[in-house]
Amino acid sequence: MTTTHRIIGRVKRVNGPVIEAMGITDAEMFEVVRVGEQQLIGELIKLEIDSAIIQVYEDTTGIAPLDPVFGAGMPLSVELGPGMVGTIYDGIQRPLEAIRAISDMYIRRGITVPSLEREKKWHFVPSVKAGDSVAGGAVLGTVQETGNVLHKILVPPRDAGTLESIVPEGDYTVEDAIGVLKTEGGQPKDLFLMHRWPIRTQRPARSRLPLDIPLITGQRVIDTLFPVAKGGTISIPGGFGTGKTMTQQAVAKWCDADLIVYIGCGERGNEITDVLTEFPQLVDPRTGRSLMERTILIANTSNMPVSAREASIYTGITMAEYFRDQGYHVAVMADSTSRWAEALRELSGRMEEMPAEEGFPAYLPTRIAEFYERAGSMETLNAANGSVTIIGAVSPPGGDFSEPVTQHTKRFIRCFWALDRNLANARHYPAISWLDSYSEYLGEVALWWEQNVGSDWQADRTEIMELLHREVRLQQVVKLVGPDALPDTQRFILEVCNLFKNAFLQQNAYDKIDAFSVVQKQARMLHIIVAYWKRGYAAIKNGATLIELKKMKVYQDIVKMKFSIANDDLSRFDKIEARLDRSMDQLEALHAHG
Repeated sequence: MTTTHRIIGRVKRVNGPVIEAMGITDAEMFEVVRVGEQQLIGELIKLEIDSAIIQVYEDTTGIAPLDPVFGAGMPLSVELGPGMVGTIYDGIQRPLEAIRAISDMYIRRGITVPSLEREKKWHFVPSVKAGDSVAGGAVLGTVQETGNVLHKILVPPRDAGTLESIVPEGDYTVEDAIGVLKTEGGQPKDLFLMHRWPIRTQRPARSRLPLDIPLITGQRVIDTLFPVAKGGTISIPGGFGTGKTMTQQAVAKWCDADLIVYIGCGERGNEITDVLTEFPQLVDPRTGRSLMERTILIANTSNMPVSAREASIYTGITMAEYFRDQGYHVAVMADSTSRWAEALRELSGRMEEMPAEEGFPAYLPTRIAEFYERAGSMETLNAANGSVTIIGAVSPPGGDFSEPVTQHTKRFIRCFWALDRNLANARHYPAISWLDSYSEYLGEVALWWEQNVGSDWQADRTEIMELLHREVRLQQVVKLVGPDALPDTQRFILEVCNLFKNAFLQQNAYDKIDAFSVVQKQARMLHIIVAYWKRGYAAIKNGATLIELKKMKVYQDIVKMKFSIANDDLSRFDKIEARLDRSMDQLEALHAHG
């Protein structure tokens, strides 16, 4: 499975990571090339009659005119097979820990390390036999890659035929042939534990499935107010310091996806360092094992070559599609697509293309659409169900949501978690604005909530969202005349919304009980707050005062319930509900007699 290189041309001009080559006659669009004697890896991105533009993924210092350009005869591809999970890669799937073992503090130019370890043996258990007819995507067997991931070895999507042979159960490396496929053209082809796939080509699936199962994150503001379906697309825009990375890390830790692909695309080195040091120490709450046993990290910091940043997004999504094809639900965290768009802008400028809005290339919307289009819930080629959910952070300069990347992203995503600087400054976490955010998956996941949680969820959510919007209008009045000028019925709206923000929306990531809420707990908490609103409003109408409602002992129980009631002790909500009804009955009786 080695790749040979041949000279296909010579360097003509060097412009940073963009190189113009001459004498190029035998080459393909997006072919991988090696430039100069140091064999710097690059990709052909523009072809003319006898010249080409090459995007180089390494520092081009020292490259000179007439240096040789070598062609690989294949597009930029990733190696897909056992050994990916738990590995830290750069933007073009070079394993950083393996590079560190043979390099100094920085990655040496021209260094080549296989993406998957060649010496390690994996225990392969075949699930097919010689003589079987197999199509692309069929499962040949399994490898237990980590304690969490049973890796299914697939026939490459473009291959089909009859198995001439398959190895018995045993230990094999990724370069050992595990079978021979007689293709439909009659040619024999060796099968391995791994195969390659071009990163810019979407992997095929049999059909798209409806997005009606929510991705449960354990974050109440997300699951209850702005849910996302498995296979959905989400954008998290926010200015510097509003908590984009923190929110993505919380979702990565707590969500019920089978695998996480975390792409650190152009972010600051210290942020990526935090991810690299924290993720191996985090414990997966579902299995009790390290979170890295279901995570692939792609680290491409802002000081790394800008062209590799552009490729990192495609590298990550291709890996996610591969595990989707095995029947897994994968969540992709892209942090951040703004840095990726800036890489497009820089490369476009060096290629002297006509700029569009704010200097971004005219094809920016197309590239963003192509990326988010690769999400979805799919029936795979082997008739399994898998999904890829994309959660893309956007870093608009100055928190300006009207800039091109945010605006174009909103056209192609269906869930928008807008981060609010005022909430972040007030230490309200997650700092997701309940006024600017939205989810178009509400109607599609409502049936799942009704069947798995309860029939009250949608009505309670609608009620509390209406209250939050009424509160905004009342706050404008309060700024003019003060809260004392409002009647108790309207002041009670302010109180209930304040209670909802503090007792429900705000979560403490460091509290063992509050860091994660199962959906049943979320629904019970929401129902109690809505019941307090409805009974309290009726009591005020009958003569009760706001002070009396706040003095009830059950009010403190409601405030503290997110900390006091664990996910496995939901029966205690019955006591709070009973105490609330009893307190309200006593209050109404008091004013009825009065």
